[in-house]
Amino acid sequence: MGSSSMASNRWMFEKMDGFDLSPNSNSNSDNEEEEEVEEGVHVLAVDDSLADRKVIERLLKISSCKVTAVDSGLRALKLLGLLDDEEDKSSSSSSASSSSSAGFDVLKVDLIMTDYCMPGMTGYELLKKIKESTTFREIPVVIMSSENVMARIDRCLEEGAEDFIVKPVKLSDVKRIRDYMASREVRSLQNQEERSRSNINKRKLQESFDLSLSSSPPSISSYQSRSPSLTPSPPSLFSSSPPCSPSSLDSPTRRLK
Repeated sequence: MGSSSMASNRWMFEKMDGFDLSPNSNSNSDNEEEEEVEEGVHVLAVDDSLADRKVIERLLKISSCKVTAVDSGLRALKLLGLLDDEEDKSSSSSSASSSSSAGFDVLKVDLIMTDYCMPGMTGYELLKKIKESTTFREIPVVIMSSENVMARIDRCLEEGAEDFIVKPVKLSDVKRIRDYMASREVRSLQNQEERSRSNINKRKLQESFDLSLSSSPPSISSYQSRSPSLTPSPPSLFSSSPPCSPSSLDSPTRRLK
């Protein structure tokens, strides 16, 4: 009985060999995953449906995105610092659906995904508010809807939406958005480099122009203005020197000396 129990325990330890069973193993992996997500795209997900919100949040995290999820457009505007006083009073009873939004006075995001049909403020109205903002107008906005209505899609795209996704949102949709954000970041870096090179070239051109001006010879007019004594003056009628006699000028002895 004792030998069989010892053999069973030995088999269990051999079965678990190679696995880290320390108490901190899970927390370390969670921290590494959290650090990795922190470096990814930050997405603000807006949906009044808890189930849809959880699906979107899960898909975004699988795609290495950082997520802040809220349940209304008014709450999203409040996090972005775009909520008016009157709207703030009407939305004071609403709360964020995710603890990840806690601690943000003004949220900094890279992408906004919002449902179209929501009470209080629709996704289309939220889109208009964002595009009217000088701070967030360049942030891409993706509209989600359970209804594939072309008039609705065109309306959102004309207002400045980056994309329109028909629910249920799939992992392929999120990956496509992530790839778009990556290419957008590359284009942004390229534009920054081009602007930097352009500024450097302009500065070098200005420096060479200034140098050529400083090294160029002065003009005749400026030279004469600085040296008026060199300008020949007309002979005076009353000269103090005695006039030379013709005999002295014609004398060969005087010329040789």
